[in-house]
Amino acid sequence: MIHGFPEGTVRVSSMQVVPDVICALGYNPADILPATGIDPQLLREPDALISFSSRVHLLRACAELTNCPDFGLRVGRRGGLSSFGLVGYLAMHSPNVGEALQNLIHHLHLHVQGAAVALERYEEMAFFSYAILQPVPDASDQLEDAALAIMYRILTELCGPHWSPSEVWFCHRKPADISPYRRYFGAPLRFDTGRNGLFFASSWLDHPVGAADPELNRLLQKQIDQLEAAFTDDFPEQVRRVLHAAIFSRHCRAGQVAALFSIHDRTLHRRLKARGTSFRELVDDARFTIARQMLESSSASLKQVAESLEYADVRAFNRAFKRWSGTSPARWRRQHGLQG
Repeated sequence: MIHGFPEGTVRVSSMQVVPDVICALGYNPADILPATGIDPQLLREPDALISFSSRVHLLRACAELTNCPDFGLRVGRRGGLSSFGLVGYLAMHSPNVGEALQNLIHHLHLHVQGAAVALERYEEMAFFSYAILQPVPDASDQLEDAALAIMYRILTELCGPHWSPSEVWFCHRKPADISPYRRYFGAPLRFDTGRNGLFFASSWLDHPVGAADPELNRLLQKQIDQLEAAFTDDFPEQVRRVLHAAIFSRHCRAGQVAALFSIHDRTLHRRLKARGTSFRELVDDARFTIARQMLESSSASLKQVAESLEYADVRAFNRAFKRWSGTSPARWRRQHGLQG
């Protein structure tokens, strides 16, 4: 259990390219994969489930064993909408890019639990972001790189070859060699931002998806609706999936989050109480997860972390973090943060 929630899982289909990347680097997957603790046979079963933490560990261990710092990026480059099964195909056959991304956002939990994507639309810019919803035992930089590379592929598939991001944000610190990132994304890169995501012109959201088939979209939506009906109606989990983006965009008040579900804030509190939790507990859980990720994988100052989480000053953040973890954020970073 992670802070009262079961640990997330992910379908193996998104990791099936790992052996191919290992081979491309000149190694034998049969030599590398057993050392990661992952059964190579498991990667041949696309519908099998592995824990979210195992996915993080697999990418990080492969990066170390192959001496390839951009291993996660290489894995993500081979992904795309087809990696997400029915959810990906529904996005492919959505009428426009905005609806395709919303379909991906709403149904991603059918493919992976423990992470979420979100879309923020401003006047001229849009931000397509990726957030890890739970603490993980290993640094998550390789997974973040893989996720951003897949998101880039997804937008290229939906928009066509003329699309490009205006900026790419990474939560983790700047790698020693950023040339693979520059070559792949072809856009300005920002590290230590506390968020993972792609900025691009919001006009692309109205761009029609080229190969969309309305009838196939209807049939896919019907199948996914059946899967959703079988999926447990876990309202606290639904709230958790929107809180990370809400915190960073300064829209995490109860009334603002309730509006996302078209309900009153009193209804939000009542439904969460019925499930044995509260809005404050979920916000604290999200803030603790974000704080851990920023302290462990970025070099952001405590002041920057505090501001990202909407604390008035570092002292208020220190008090909250000690309440969550029993220790100070500075000590946590010394014990768990990346070296160098």
